[in-house]
Amino acid sequence: MTITLTEKEERELWAEANHNSPQQPEIEPFTILRKAPKQLGKGYVQHIEVHPHLWLAILDYKYHDDMLCKMPECNHPLQFSVLLSGKAIDEYGGQVGEGYTMISGSGIQRQMLVEYPKSRCVGVNIHMSASLLATFFPNEAGKIPHQLRLLAKGNDWQTLLYPETTPAIGGIAQQIINCPYQGITKRMYLQVKVLELMTLQLAPVLADQNGLQPSPRLKVETIAWIH
Repeated sequence: MTITLTEKEERELWAEANHNSPQQPEIEPFTILRKAPKQLGKGYVQHIEVHPHLWLAILDYKYHDDMLCKMPECNHPLQFSVLLSGKAIDEYGGQVGEGYTMISGSGIQRQMLVEYPKSRCVGVNIHMSASLLATFFPNEAGKIPHQLRLLAKGNDWQTLLYPETTPAIGGIAQQIINCPYQGITKRMYLQVKVLELMTLQLAPVLADQNGLQPSPRLKVETIAWIH
């Protein structure tokens, strides 16, 4: 059986489940724990603000059925995703999990259907403002390097890339999930590991951009503005 929901409906079910659940004491500073809604499945997503405007999500949940999610056209932040278990496939052929990671650039996300086959989903997501690329990976002028500007599209269609899941990437994701520290030490450890994971995912982008999956063309409004 396949359940079809809009992204908004799925988000509202998660919000309702956690609003109605007994209040949990704060696990760690800068941390929010969200439990999966019982009508969809079981598990949790742990959100950690490892740096201002940079959030890490640690996923470990399983839905009862296959899920088809309707994603709307919307503004999207820069996102790095790694799944050690489970997968997601969009209608255009992009896949994260089972051998592939995802870099979802900032900009306008196009409307799409995303399929989540029923299986345990374990992994990490990193959400951040594209402007932080100039903080973590600056060029000599302190700005976003030209090789990474495809990830900061502003009001144009976002870039979607699907680097392979290397043993190094899988290892760092596992270290993030199994962080051995608590408190401020945990946050410092995760800051380092998040940067390491982003660097490994960006390595093929910096090494060779010719073989990357092409992005959608410029928006009609942008082409008109150029003319």
